[in-house]
Amino acid sequence: MPQELSPDRIAEELVTLRDFWRYAISRFRAANLTFGHGTTTATDDAAFLVLDSLDLPIDTLDPFLDAKLTASERKLLAERIEARVATRKPSAYLTGRSYIQGIRFIVDERVIVPRSYIGEILFSEYADADGEESVYLPDRFGVESVVDICTGSGCLAVIAAGLFPNAEVDAVDLSPDALEVAKLNVAEHNLEERLNLHHGDLFGPLKNKRYDLIITNPPYVDHEEMAVLPEEYQTEPAMALDGGPDGLDLVRRLISEAPKHLNPGGGMICEIGTGREIIEEEYPDLDFFWLDTEESQGEVFWITAEALGVTDKKKKK
Repeated sequence: MPQELSPDRIAEELVTLRDFWRYAISRFRAANLTFGHGTTTATDDAAFLVLDSLDLPIDTLDPFLDAKLTASERKLLAERIEARVATRKPSAYLTGRSYIQGIRFIVDERVIVPRSYIGEILFSEYADADGEESVYLPDRFGVESVVDICTGSGCLAVIAAGLFPNAEVDAVDLSPDALEVAKLNVAEHNLEERLNLHHGDLFGPLKNKRYDLIITNPPYVDHEEMAVLPEEYQTEPAMALDGGPDGLDLVRRLISEAPKHLNPGGGMICEIGTGREIIEEEYPDLDFFWLDTEESQGEVFWITAEALGVTDKKKKK
């Protein structure tokens, strides 16, 4: 059985990328691993771990499947496959990299593995829109200021800097450790001149500054779910997941505080998980626009500055 073989033995017996991919799939299934950190199946997770470990394109298996690997490559893959099973850490932590819409980010245990639906939404509305304006989000060239609240690894802030070429971008997180990782990603994408990191609680370090666009993927896991999280999720920072008793503590604060930080004509895009019914019941007078993706329904909302009570009388700062 594959689980009885040591990494050294595996490195000796397996030769090609196909061998390691097949072995990893079998090993992951036998270990009953949990997925959801950029991959959803043992097959995809094994492909990611093998390809990214070898610094190959993570969406291209075929040209490399029968390539013979060097001794050092075989050793690396055997060790990482075993580590994925033994530690239950997400594969992204083992390779030190994660991807959103093909964009690579540096990650480690100081941040959750990037997987926000907001990345897909932003790309579908802007990068893949064939020049057409979004039906609800602001004109990408007219946005001059963006803030990413609860930025974590800084991935959404980096994406925003790329999609909104005329914008200055701020990013905020309460975790100093997370901001250290975000700093690495800002440097990796050469955005030091346009993307500013701030340490603090939500809008706290921004004082009275206002923005055309607020992006936020706050912690939104409720306490009942926190108590039964699979081991893979337990390796991530709890503060980046724990959203309070019903998961919506920070979402409520964001809705309350956002109007003081939005310019007229702007708005906020916010990921909240499965709390749509609670939010709509608590805020019956607010006009939320719910956004779906290929893998989610009603887990992200867009709300305009005007719907939040912002008027033209409030000047940009």
